Amino acid sequence: MTAEIDVLVLGGAGVDTIVHVPELPVPLADSHMIQPGIVTRAGQSGDFVALGTSALGLRTHHLDLIGDDHEGDLVRALHRDHGIALTAVPGPCGTKRAVNLVGPDGRRLSLYDATRWAETDRLPEETVRGLAARSRHAHVVITQPCAQALPVLREAGVTISTDLHDWDGANSYHEAFALAADVVFVSAAALTDPGAALRAIVARGRAEVAVATAGAEGAYLLADGELTHVPAAEPPAPVVDSNGAGDAFAAAFLHGLLGGEPPLRCARLGAVAGAYACTVPSTRVAAIGPEELFAGAAATLSGA
Repeated sequence: MTAEIDVLVLGGAGVDTIVHVPELPVPLADSHMIQPGIVTRAGQSGDFVALGTSALGLRTHHLDLIGDDHEGDLVRALHRDHGIALTAVPGPCGTKRAVNLVGPDGRRLSLYDATRWAETDRLPEETVRGLAARSRHAHVVITQPCAQALPVLREAGVTISTDLHDWDGANSYHEAFALAADVVFVSAAALTDPGAALRAIVARGRAEVAVATAGAEGAYLLADGELTHVPAAEPPAPVVDSNGAGDAFAAAFLHGLLGGEPPLRCARLGAVAGAYACTVPSTRVAAIGPEELFAGAAATLSGA
């Protein structure tokens, strides 16, 4: 069967409420005056990856549990407005939601509502299997219940990527994702030795490529047994928010990978997309397009 979907994204659909704070950690006080205000908008990790791959021209389909609630309506509208196919499985606990505290330097602290998922949540196997059979690649977000879908994806023969976010290298929850994926992304924020963590992922699991993103310090790429530091790209505008930067990196990396680019080139594309994402205010949702992506990559190489 010819693939109809380039990237199938599983999980990570939800809504964030953005609260700008004077600094992080938030100073203890009776109250703070918030500018530019408090905004609720659709867009969590899976939404951002789907938005990023779609904006780069990849045929994208998103699958997740979504509630029959106001937050779910926002998620459905986001996909509809951006032309991204969405299979919304009824979520008994409601749509995932979080509060993001954003500091003046763009750093954030996310507070996730743990009542919006349950251990018994499942994505229907037939739905996962049917979508995987039509797909070239699956990107699996580490939200519940995506771990249970990993064996189904593997049986379908689709390649898999995942993002472990701020994994510390030890938390067992992340291991099912890390060991089942062909491409692994992780933030270096909680890793004492990013290179060692990447080597452990590759040695223990299926991954042939692993990347640790390190914000302004760039990223570390492990491919073909070689660890390479990839410098950060220059942001095209002032940095205002880091939310979604890792998802943008992953989306651009996958765009390169599915286009036959070598891993180092993919990581450079990811760096450009991640830098672009940091210039988008957290109250908006936007992704880099192919012209900006390749222009940024060319500028990065010419300045190297």
